[in-house]
Amino acid sequence: MLRLKILLAAIVVAATALPARAVELVMVEQAGCIYCAHWNEQIAPAYPKTAEGRFAPLRRVDLHAMPSELKTARRVLFTPTFLLVEDNRELARMEGYAGDQFFWPLLDEMLRQHSDYKGEGS
Repeated sequence: MLRLKILLAAIVVAATALPARAVELVMVEQAGCIYCAHWNEQIAPAYPKTAEGRFAPLRRVDLHAMPSELKTARRVLFTPTFLLVEDNRELARMEGYAGDQFFWPLLDEMLRQHSDYKGEGS
């Protein structure tokens, strides 16, 4: 019993020592969105394997079923719209998808300007 208590205490200490990271990238999408489909083909498979994806994991939401806890700076009108959020509050947004050659640099800039993201290994 004492070993179990020590083990549980060690787990609690280890868990509280980990840095909290509540930053995520929210993709607002809708059925039939051709640009969402392009993003899904060109970016989605690689995203979680990148430094950006590890730093700001992707959460998908439907344009017509926006979660009430998600606090946006203004109404989302276009899909895809990518919201950088922390604790469900919008920090920045990228509207539309014009291809991978634009997405990655814009995402990098958004992360660097609005979070503590430092790039590879953050």
